[in-house]
Amino acid sequence: MVQTGRTAATREALGPTLVRLAREGLDIVVVDADLGVSTTAAQFGREFPERFFTMGVAEQNAVGVAAGLAATGKVAFVSSFAVFIPGHCYDQVRMAVAQPNLNVKIAASHGGIVTGEDGASAQSLEDLALMLALPTFRVIVPADVVECAQAIEEAARRYGPFYIRMVRPKVPVIYDESYRFQLGKAHRLREGEDVTIMAIGVMVPAALEAAEILAREGIGCRVLNMASLRPLDEEAIVAAARETGGIVTAEDHSVHGGLGSLVTRVTARECPVPVACVGMETFGTSGRWDELLQHFELTPQRLAAEARRLVERKRGEG
Repeated sequence: MVQTGRTAATREALGPTLVRLAREGLDIVVVDADLGVSTTAAQFGREFPERFFTMGVAEQNAVGVAAGLAATGKVAFVSSFAVFIPGHCYDQVRMAVAQPNLNVKIAASHGGIVTGEDGASAQSLEDLALMLALPTFRVIVPADVVECAQAIEEAARRYGPFYIRMVRPKVPVIYDESYRFQLGKAHRLREGEDVTIMAIGVMVPAALEAAEILAREGIGCRVLNMASLRPLDEEAIVAAARETGGIVTAEDHSVHGGLGSLVTRVTARECPVPVACVGMETFGTSGRWDELLQHFELTPQRLAAEARRLVERKRGEG
């Protein structure tokens, strides 16, 4: 694992990656819902205008058009903000894409509380729960722009529905170009035998920082990037439960129906251990994205505190 010291928004991967893949010969089309500049999908439109379809503020129609294009054999990407897709058009996603298992890739930007100043109405905190309820969708939450580019390519080259969640702000880039994303596999970023933190998206750098805090206290904290939510790396979860005896999950999403729910389902069935789920338990509010993470305690300090409590409990001190 490499922490590069630079920052970038994961949404910055979308346009350049689609342009590159189309140049390489993939039969990609992109359906836009009036937000192509923000999602960066507009870069594809400038390069391939005949393969870029703008629907305006009509997400339900955009999903239907993408499904139709996929039915003709195209690799169909549809892009908007997560609060709009799936938020405004869940029935279309369910009926037109998921049930017929069409080759549609939803690239949803502006996920989570880190959407920031736009406020609660624009902060999608339920999208992963919605998409995980659709069994044919693969669901990916990249930790940084490098992983996001690779996840987009994986989705483009593999048949079937994908949901890729991206974010608005520039966040730490933790990987270099030597990294290889693997669908269905957690990536172990740090070794540790006392406790495990499993994180997705913007919470992965926070998990790494929490592990540093714990290391200074003599606590060995394993850190797993769980970017692939479906398929889920159940083996990594069970191994962490058996080998470290306690798990903290971290996500910029509701605690209901996201990473925490997936992990607790696996541990309850295979290896019951204490699990602390850190995420959103309310709607958001307007504010700078970094201030909102502090306000809602989605912080390295909170993760370290939860991990510390699990270690104390395991040792019989709590």
